[in-house]
Amino acid sequence: MGERKTKEGVVVSDAMQKTRVVRIERVYRHPQYQRVIRMSKKLKAHDEANASKVGDRVLIEETRPLSKEKRWRIREILGSPAR
Repeated sequence: MGERKTKEGVVVSDAMQKTRVVRIERVYRHPQYQRVIRMSKKLKAHDEANASKVGDRVLIEETRPLSKEKRWRIREILGSPAR
């Protein structure tokens, strides 16, 4: 069968229980003007153990709808900022 989609992003909010807001950044070159453009999108991801904190780099994977806006779950924490 098909592989689940995965994305890498940074946790920008950990205010909710078992939910994290993850910012996914996409960098691409404009087809006509050749200027580098940074676009970002914020997705809500499920974090069962409340393990990730703001600033952590995480890998999220697609899952079934868990709530009205949650369709992703945190697969692993890739790194945390130096504190």
